[in-house]
Amino acid sequence: MTAIQETATLGGGCFWCLEAVFKDLRGVSWVMSGYAAGHVVNPGYQAVCSGGTGHAEVVQVKFDPAELAYADLLRVFFSIHDPTTKDRQGNDVGSQYRSIILTHSNAQAEIAKTTIQEITDAKIWPGKLVTQVEPLTVFYQAEAEHHDYFARNPWSGYCQVVVAPKVVKFRKLFADRVKRPATA
Repeated sequence: MTAIQETATLGGGCFWCLEAVFKDLRGVSWVMSGYAAGHVVNPGYQAVCSGGTGHAEVVQVKFDPAELAYADLLRVFFSIHDPTTKDRQGNDVGSQYRSIILTHSNAQAEIAKTTIQEITDAKIWPGKLVTQVEPLTVFYQAEAEHHDYFARNPWSGYCQVVVAPKVVKFRKLFADRVKRPATA
């Protein structure tokens, strides 16, 4: 692993789903659920869920660009949520569940736009991609009860019905990119 880490901030529905998948992705060293792209300072979960803060549920991901290219991280992102539904992922409805890429540099913005075009041209999704791409201004970490939610609550109904299928889909589509358990 290189000493250089890059940061990505992505929103694609409930942050529990994204966090669970990205924690399993080789090259990722850290994932944190949070809120971004809104107008309220230091929002809480209930306020964000109300839809009145303008914030999206997002994850911040630290990764080793020598092991995982930003474009590959985005390809995983586009496979685990529906980027064609505005302000919605399944039964989760509201602007807090929008598909959004919050960039940390001009290079990330260019890669995001190129990857969106690649996904569009490949016709992976039947509809038009509505994913927003904009620079990150501020990231607010979610409350502690949201950290590692899937790992701590695998038997909850939401995790079984919504999160687990996304993790399974990721592991199937990107089997060569799944972190392997350390061996003794």
